Amino acid sequence: MDTKLTLKLDKEVIEKAKLYAAKQKVSLSWLFENYLKAITNKNANSDEDEISDFVKSISIGKGKISSDVDYKKEYYDYIDQKYK
Repeated sequence: MDTKLTLKLDKEVIEKAKLYAAKQKVSLSWLFENYLKAITNKNANSDEDEISDFVKSISIGKGKISSDVDYKKEYYDYIDQKYK
């Protein structure tokens, strides 16, 4: 059963997350849900958290984001193309 969740996050983080989700062709909700599933999934043979390859791939510091990217423009261009 899906339930609505309200989060309070830094605006810049939200914009970057939206762009990332758009580039991956997934929703931001899907991204958060799968991230939370991955970090809360316990390995049955260990007390340590099992981190999936997907979570490792989106972890902070894995890639560099160009400082000259206009995130709002990228997002609105994506939305414009999506709903044509």
